[in-house]
Amino acid sequence: MNYEKSLNELILIVIPVFNDWQSLDMLLIDLDKVLSNERIQCEILVIDDASTIPPHDSFMFAHFNAIQKVNCLELKRNLGHQRAIAIGLAYIEANIICQAVVVMDGDGEDTPRDVLRLIEKCSAEGYKKIVFARRNQRSENQIFKVFYKIYQLLYHLLTGQKIHVGNFSIIPHRILSRLVVVSEIWNHYTAGILKAKIPWTQIPCNRGVRLAGQSKMKFVSLVIHGLSAISVYGDIIGVRFLIATLLLMLLSVAIIVIVILIRVAIPNWAPYVAGLSFIILLQSLTISLSFVFLILSGRNNFGFLPERDYHYLVLKVQQIIPKS
Repeated sequence: MNYEKSLNELILIVIPVFNDWQSLDMLLIDLDKVLSNERIQCEILVIDDASTIPPHDSFMFAHFNAIQKVNCLELKRNLGHQRAIAIGLAYIEANIICQAVVVMDGDGEDTPRDVLRLIEKCSAEGYKKIVFARRNQRSENQIFKVFYKIYQLLYHLLTGQKIHVGNFSIIPHRILSRLVVVSEIWNHYTAGILKAKIPWTQIPCNRGVRLAGQSKMKFVSLVIHGLSAISVYGDIIGVRFLIATLLLMLLSVAIIVIVILIRVAIPNWAPYVAGLSFIILLQSLTISLSFVFLILSGRNNFGFLPERDYHYLVLKVQQIIPKS
C-alpha cells in the first residue's frame, strides 16, 4: 500500500482500540482540553483492532481544538494490543513525519495529564530517548496484583531483567526507524525495546480510572501477556536452562562417583542411587541438546518484522476528523 507522507511536525498519539469506543470518546475530549490549555497540537491515530462494534456517532462528529486530525487504521484481523501497537508504529514510520509518537490505551487509565509529562520529559531529553510511564500503583483487585507480582518475579528470574513499565510511552520519531526492525515488539512492545537496548528513561505516574466499561485484562490475559514478554528473551532463557542442566549433569556424575567409592560400606542403597543418578544424567543430556537446538533456531528466526510485514494486516486507513 502506498500512502502519502504527512509533512507535519506535531505530536502523534497512537491508541489501539477493540470495541472500547465509548471510553475513547471520553478520553479524546479530556485529552483535547488538557492539550489546549498547554497550546499543544496533536494528531490521533486510532488502531482499530478489528472491532466488532462500529464507532459512536459522537466520536465521528466531535469538535476539537488541540486535536487537529483523527485517523483510524483498521486491521484485517484482531491481533491484541501488543501487535496492534507494532503495526501502528510501522505504519507511522513508513508514512508520517512527526516530532514524537505517544503510545497510550484508550480506556482512560493512561491519563492526558501524564501525556503532558511524557512530552516534557522527552523534550528535556532532546528527543533522544523513549520515555515510559512507570506505574506507582495498580487499580486491579488484590488477587490480580498478587499474580502480577509473580509475573514480574518470574520475568526477573528467567531473563535477568526487571520490567516495571507498560505500553504508555513516548517515542521520538528519529528512533522509530530503529524500533520497527525489532521483531520482538511483535510479541511484547516494552520487552522488545528493553532487549534491543534502545535508549529509554522513565517517569513515575499514577494509573487513572477507567472511563467506561470493564477491563479486558483478566487472569488468562495476564498469563498470555506475561508469556509474551518472557518469550522475547527465549534465547537467554534457553542459555540459563542449558547451564542449569549442565550443572545437574555434573551433580549426577559426582553422585555416581561417590556411590562407586563407598559401595562396599553401603551396599544396599548404593546401586539405586547410582541408577537414579544415571537416569538424571541421561535426561539432563537430552534436555541440554534440546535447548542448544532451540537457541540456535531462535537466533536464525526473525519472525514477523514490523517494517517489512505490517501492510499485510492493514485493511484501510480512514480520516474521521475532520471528515474527508
